[in-house]
Amino acid sequence: MNKLTYKLRYRRHLPHIQPPGATLFVTFRLAGSIPQPVLQQLLAEAEQIDKTLRTMANAAERAQQAALEQRRMFGKWDGALDTANSGPFWLRQKEIARIVVDEMHRQDNQTYSLDAFCVMPNHVHMVFTPLPANNNGDNQTERYHALSRIMQALKGRSAIQANAQLGREGQFWQHESYDHVIRDEDEWRRIVEYVLHNPVKAGLVNDWEDWPWTYCKST
Repeated sequence: MNKLTYKLRYRRHLPHIQPPGATLFVTFRLAGSIPQPVLQQLLAEAEQIDKTLRTMANAAERAQQAALEQRRMFGKWDGALDTANSGPFWLRQKEIARIVVDEMHRQDNQTYSLDAFCVMPNHVHMVFTPLPANNNGDNQTERYHALSRIMQALKGRSAIQANAQLGREGQFWQHESYDHVIRDEDEWRRIVEYVLHNPVKAGLVNDWEDWPWTYCKST
């Protein structure tokens, strides 16, 4: 097996896995939000895990281990963002957070169905399902709005507005993003709970409902 069905790191040039009708968990962050030494360490660890998994002959065991490693490494990525004491924190500013929130809601029911999100000081978590790009009603042939285009529109529009508000130029969002296909309802509930409670985990509030930049369609 030359190509694993998962990726442990934030992706840019690699193809994103988007099964038709799948619900996705996506995390994107501000440019420069993870210090380079920490970033290099995380990338090196992910590379080593990748090499180890490629030596596993049993496909089922490899897939199971890959899922465990993906979850563990994501925890490290997100932990690095939650505990960062340097880098940009523009999303702390309510005007900037509001821009991102409004852009996420703007695409809701147009290109995707939005389940939940959380805007943290230096990154954003989203759970959503891309919608069909046409209305022919044939689920076998419907083309869904592509994740790459959804994120390009969301990050592009919000970056322009945020930079204007901040009076700055240059890269606002990191190009790479993390995306994960949610497999079933139990995983959906676990991930949505994780998203909503991220501010509590990071020590920003005691109750997730006290954080102004969270949203859940159904709690």
